[in-house]
This record gives sequence, structure tokens and C-alpha cells, in this order.
Amino acid sequence: MATHARDAAGHAREAATQARDVAAQARDVATQARGVANDKVFVAREWAAPKLDAAAHSFEEQLAPKISAMLSQAAARVDPAPAARSRKWPMVLLLTGLAVGAVGFVMYRKSADQWTEAMKDSSADASRWMGEKAQSTTDKAAEVAHGVASKTESASDGLGDKAKTQADQVSKKMS
Repeated sequence: MATHARDAAGHAREAATQARDVAAQARDVATQARGVANDKVFVAREWAAPKLDAAAHSFEEQLAPKISAMLSQAAARVDPAPAARSRKWPMVLLLTGLAVGAVGFVMYRKSADQWTEAMKDSSADASRWMGEKAQSTTDKAAEVAHGVASKTESASDGLGDKAKTQADQVSKKMS
């Protein structure tokens, strides 16, 4: 009987050791998941950078020349060579051209800033989500390991007590 109790206690210790090993493996998997999430964020940023650069070049190549041409036309109208013309219209055109150019520039900056912020937010959200998932997985694995360890310890304690009681009874019968 005492040997059975020792065997049961040995099995319980082995189960507790295995539970600790499983918890360590879960911790390693969570660490790897965090690394993968960081890699995905890097890839997203790597993808976004050329897109932003292309948008800037597109603005320079398409919208800026049109605004420049409009300002040149306004400058030609403002030119003092024809003195017979009214000075009111050329000045209005110049100011309109400047206003349109300023509005276009502000819209471009605002759009680029919003897009950049949106990319920052989405990559930060993805990173935070992956970190939370990794932490949750680590916590659950530790919780399971702790539960297994406590169950095996209580089972081994119960078996040890039972074996001791039976050993006492046998020794009383023998004496």
C-alpha cells in the first residue's frame, strides 16, 4: 500500500512538472506571437510609405501646375502695360488665384496628415490587439498550469493521507 501511495505521489509530481513545461511553452508561443505582430506592423508601414510619397508627387505633378498656370494668367492680367483697363479685375483674379492655391495646399496637407494619422492609429490598434491576445494566452496558460499543479498536489496529498491511514491500520492489525 505504501508503495502505491509513493507511486501516486511520483505520478502527481510528474504531472505538475509537465504542467509547468506546458506553461513555459505557452509563454514562448505568446512571445513569438508578439514578434509576428511587430513584423506585420513593420510591413504595413513599409507598404504605406511609398503610397504617401506617390500622393505627394501626384500633387506636385498634377495640381500644382494648374494652380501655377492660373496664377500666371492672373499675373498677365494684372500687368500694367494696358493702362486703359480697370485695375479692379486683375487684383481680384490675383487674390482669387492666391486663395485657390492656399486652399489647395491646405487640403493637400490636411489629407496627407489624416491619412498618416489613420495609418498610425490602425497599426497601433493592431499592435495593441496582438499584445492583448498574447497576454491573454499567457495568462490562460498560466492559469491552466496552476490549476493542474494544484489538482495534482491535492490528489497526491489525499493519496498520501489515505496510504498513511491504511499503513497505520495494517500496522495495528499486525501488532
